[in-house]
Amino acid sequence: MVEDTGIVNAIDSFVASLEEEQANGKLIEDNSNSKKPEMSEDSRLMGLNNIARIIKKSVEMICLGEKVKVNTKLDDFEVSVDGEDLGIAIGRDGKNMAALEYLINLIGKRKNIVDKKVTIDIKDYRKNKIEKITNIAIRMAKKAIKEGRKIALKPMCSYERKIIHNALSKFKDVATRSKDEEPNRRIIIYPLKEAK
Repeated sequence: MVEDTGIVNAIDSFVASLEEEQANGKLIEDNSNSKKPEMSEDSRLMGLNNIARIIKKSVEMICLGEKVKVNTKLDDFEVSVDGEDLGIAIGRDGKNMAALEYLINLIGKRKNIVDKKVTIDIKDYRKNKIEKITNIAIRMAKKAIKEGRKIALKPMCSYERKIIHNALSKFKDVATRSKDEEPNRRIIIYPLKEAK
């Protein structure tokens, strides 16, 4: 395994700075600081490109031997990653991708690289998942309307529930509510009219 000592040193340095801040009694994510001035468009673009390079290196280290290509969308602050075998970077149910996104945003915020949340999508996993969840939501809403009864969906994480609430907010004939406690929190789709 060939290691890029530059990125390893950068990660070690970042972890050491976090440990030092924590030892000094500072919170890792301290939002009490005065509001920072807004970044210029050029600074945002440069910051997003720097974040994209960090993501590219990270994914290449996670998926040894893979050539990775990244694209950025400044308006959405999204970094799309593409390559052949990136399954380990995505992880089961996208958990590795979510962890990488969390770390990248922590680095971006703490090092003042970016001033907005960066979204990572590896091999269109997030895009495909949103489409799949939206299609399920629409199908179940139509079923609830047709049968005139409430439909309970399987437990989902907050991100997935938000996709469903947003997708069905356009439907005038159904209402959605979340029910139960984590990790069993789910959405119930209620028809607003009688079955036809």
